[in-house]
Amino acid sequence: MMLGRRFAIVFAILGLAAAARAQSAPAAGDGMALRFANGIAAIAEDKVITVDDVRREIGPLVPQIQKEARSEQEFKDRIENLQDEVIQNLIDKVLIVKEFKKDEKKHIPESYIDNQIASTLSEQFENDRSKFLAYLRSRGTTLRDYRKEVEEDIIYNYMRHQQRKSYSLVSPVRIETFYKENKDRFYREDGVHLRLIQFTRTNGETDAELHNKGAEVAGRFSRGEKFEDLAKEYSQDSRRAKGGDWGWQKRSDLKPEFSEPLFTLKAGQISEPILLPEGCFILFVEERKYAGIQPLDEVRSDIERLLIQQMAHTSEDRWLERLRRNGYVKHY
Repeated sequence: MMLGRRFAIVFAILGLAAAARAQSAPAAGDGMALRFANGIAAIAEDKVITVDDVRREIGPLVPQIQKEARSEQEFKDRIENLQDEVIQNLIDKVLIVKEFKKDEKKHIPESYIDNQIASTLSEQFENDRSKFLAYLRSRGTTLRDYRKEVEEDIIYNYMRHQQRKSYSLVSPVRIETFYKENKDRFYREDGVHLRLIQFTRTNGETDAELHNKGAEVAGRFSRGEKFEDLAKEYSQDSRRAKGGDWGWQKRSDLKPEFSEPLFTLKAGQISEPILLPEGCFILFVEERKYAGIQPLDEVRSDIERLLIQQMAHTSEDRWLERLRRNGYVKHY
């Protein structure tokens, strides 16, 4: 009896969806009108997932994919893969909301929904309620239906977060085992924490004049002044206010004119003035890291985060597979 009622509801919704399709033009370029000729992408429980539902999700992403795709075929393949991903996410959302509502004690306070709508009004509609309502009308959605969408979004995010946060500890043995089995992943190049001072060459300025400027700074540094302070006073590059701080740089990040003198220095040393067509540069090594496998203590926290993510992902996949097995889902 319940199964018959479910299909009665589904077919009633399908009739409404068909009427809605007759009033909406297909979005250009996403291929969905051909792929889903009936305008239905899937059914999950009593919820019909329409082409328009999928388009709302992928629409903002299409221009970027079009820009990145190297051929028309690659664009089509990426769009189709994205469509499949979005459809699955929309199906999972229905199943997750159903799982939440099995427990009659659970509910989302109205204030949470109000706050989310207020945030949307502020961020997307400049607190203009008339614009917001016009947007809902353009979608054929009532405010009541929109509140239900917001509630389901909150439930979906809450339930997925609960699944992920159940894993927060990894044993030291597991971390050490992962490190031993994946040491190549922790190889690093030579690196320096670089600060520099740049004198930009002006019209007609000679190498000798630029060298003298560099030598003056080198002299002050050798007498004990901090390179950071000298950079704030002298440098003409974009990092002057930060004391010429360019952060950690690998040998491969730099052109040879910089990397060759720089990587002969030890921490706390500066280079001789480096003369180039654009100006004069003095390089300072604040810290050094030498090429090789990073010690476990340096990467322990990174491994722990990675393993937590892997465990949470595996657990979430199993949870979703169970929901999919126990729910009614039909793909088109």
